[in-house]
Amino acid sequence: MSHESKKTTNHEEIRRWVEERDGWPATVKGTAGKEDEAGILRIRFTEGGDTLERISWEAFFDKFEEQKLAFLYQDRTQSGEISRFFKLVRRD
Repeated sequence: MSHESKKTTNHEEIRRWVEERDGWPATVKGTAGKEDEAGILRIRFTEGGDTLERISWEAFFDKFEEQKLAFLYQDRTQSGEISRFFKLVRRD
């Protein structure tokens, strides 16, 4: 498998990649404008810390589309191990 970075806006591809790495969608606490709205988006892979809170995939993708983001990610490292490298970037 390639260690090259890939870019996608496909929700199912993003969700599959994150969940295969035991991650989940999150938002930075206190950054949402309204209740039930996501603020700054993140992906979380570990429990702990108090700056992020878990959100639904629906809320994550609503904000993802609103902000016109893309998901830049890597499947494998150069040594062939599963990678958790990702970045949320602008679509343009």
